[in-house]
Amino acid sequence: MQAQAERQLSLPSLIEDLRRDLLLNDDDHQLALSIRRKVEEKNLHVLTLLAKQGYADARHKGRLLNEHALIDWLAARHNMEAVQIDPLEVDVSAVTDVMSYAFAERHRILAVKVSTDTVVVACAEPEVESWMGDVEHVTRRQVKRVLAAPSDIERYRVEFYQLANSVNRARQSHKGVSAVQNLESMLELGKARAPDANDEHIVNIVDWLLQYAFDQRASDIHLEPRREVGHVRFRIDGVLHNVYELPAQVAMAVVARIKSLGRMNIAEKRKPQDSRLKTKTPSGQEVELRLSTLPTAFGEKLVMRVFDPQVLVRSFSELGFSKEDNRRWAEMTRNNHGIIFVTGPTGSGKTTTLYSTLKQLATPEVNVSTIEDPIEMVEGSFNQMQVHPGIDLTFASGVRALLRQDPDIIMVGEVRDLETAEIAVQAALTGHLVLSTLHTNDAPSAFTRLMELGLPAYLIRSSVLGVMAQRLVRTLCPHCKVKEKVDERAWKQLTAPWLVKTPEFVFSAKGCLECRGTGYMGRMGIYEVMPMSENLEVMINDQMDHIKLRQAAMKEGMHSLRLSGAHKVAAGMTTVAEVMRVAPLSKMQS
Repeated sequence: MQAQAERQLSLPSLIEDLRRDLLLNDDDHQLALSIRRKVEEKNLHVLTLLAKQGYADARHKGRLLNEHALIDWLAARHNMEAVQIDPLEVDVSAVTDVMSYAFAERHRILAVKVSTDTVVVACAEPEVESWMGDVEHVTRRQVKRVLAAPSDIERYRVEFYQLANSVNRARQSHKGVSAVQNLESMLELGKARAPDANDEHIVNIVDWLLQYAFDQRASDIHLEPRREVGHVRFRIDGVLHNVYELPAQVAMAVVARIKSLGRMNIAEKRKPQDSRLKTKTPSGQEVELRLSTLPTAFGEKLVMRVFDPQVLVRSFSELGFSKEDNRRWAEMTRNNHGIIFVTGPTGSGKTTTLYSTLKQLATPEVNVSTIEDPIEMVEGSFNQMQVHPGIDLTFASGVRALLRQDPDIIMVGEVRDLETAEIAVQAALTGHLVLSTLHTNDAPSAFTRLMELGLPAYLIRSSVLGVMAQRLVRTLCPHCKVKEKVDERAWKQLTAPWLVKTPEFVFSAKGCLECRGTGYMGRMGIYEVMPMSENLEVMINDQMDHIKLRQAAMKEGMHSLRLSGAHKVAAGMTTVAEVMRVAPLSKMQS
């Protein structure tokens, strides 16, 4: 009985069981029987070896027998739970305290969750239980076994224990150093040694942090100091996730290390600083990070914005443009003079739209120049200049300088004041195409905003080619989205007063391991494109009525942000709730 309980999975018996349970067809079964282990593959788990063969799952057309499919099948056979290890859900310091690395490696297991009376341990051998008694004795907790892919167990075991080791070593190295820097600075005699940012353990933690962020598709990395700990959070698809808690002294050293890499002033902790850093993803793709520090109550907060060139410069269909949006935008940007505004709040994708547009316009025949604050991503197709207020290089003075550089197309990062608005309009009127951004809720509001800045209505009428407002909505996870009946009340609220035909069904966010239970994966834009026309021009005056301007634009074919979102909902790309979350309610709908 004991021998049976300790029976490890073997390749021959596994192949026969798969055939018996109709997972392998006859051809693949014959191929599987001929597998011979190579010397370099002797260390591979049998499930990994079998998954590497790429056999088809005979039960499901188009599916392969990968490790996760094999684990699901084994779990059902042995009445166990199958899990996919999500590193964002694992408390690394807690699970690595449960057992030593040597013990976990010897038994090819990994603790994935620890509670007051239970420890959940992932394994790939459903009939091997001999290690359970030791873990229960040491932890004084009940062990719950779950099945997980052996390659995931191997990978995360190495990552988790290396990280925990680096954090522990760094904590020991910096023991006694006061982490409280601003609000409650303490004098600790004999303990004035500062953490070393170049300590190998700190270097390891920073390397792990960056690689982990790239793996998880994070757009921003936040390091937030608190009294006892430093929180590490990632923004993924617009939502922040807690990732790790570092001891306060270690978090301080990690921030110092990143500041050093970004050539910031490490000694200056009282003033905000900005910089940038270029690195590579594990796959070799170059990525730029924009660094920003901020003094807070318990030390410096650091935010790193990740700029992946493949994300920042994309095709218009990938950005979410409909055919009509694309046609209107192309018509506006085809002009050789005039000014075009992209509007929306911070993080609505304005920069991506502008870079993608400029990349398309930057042919060898034209000179494309930008002035930005800061330069979001260095792009070889155009000339870029950064604002430096300290030396009086503002948007306005920068545009004046650019006008002497024989430009064809100018991108002004943002119109913030009358001086910048005037010089941008002047550039547009003297034969240049100018693209810029404004912070407004919708497209018609851009004209109100320009007049609030003090720009005369006649200059707006003669220079503005059009405005596009945009937002980013999360797209449904393709692995778990499910059809559901339309909530007619919510649909009418979304599409009124345009009374768009209610679809038969829509998709909803169910949530799975691939999307971490959110139901969403990735983001795309919804757009409100408003080209200037003769009818709209006459409405732009000192007594301009924003609502009437909006109504006139709608009659000429402009889709509101919510209507653009409704089309995405009807196409099964996102949900009503997501569109209503990000798109403002216009006065026409209230």
